Amino acid sequence: MNNHLRALRAERGWSQQDLAQQLEVSRQSVNAIETGRYDPSLPLAFKIAELFDCAIEDIFVSPSKA
Repeated sequence: MNNHLRALRAERGWSQQDLAQQLEVSRQSVNAIETGRYDPSLPLAFKIAELFDCAIEDIFVSPSKA
């Protein structure tokens, strides 16, 4: 799944480790989500959206719409 997580994180000047700590996941999980190797669970996707004050659809792009 494509996403805008890296750009959102960079806008705030956060490292992957900073984001991982806020989400209570590993840095490797953040990296895997950013590179599209891992799709987050729905609860994690909501947590990410809330952290960035965005709708899930503003962060994650459906493969059919990419």
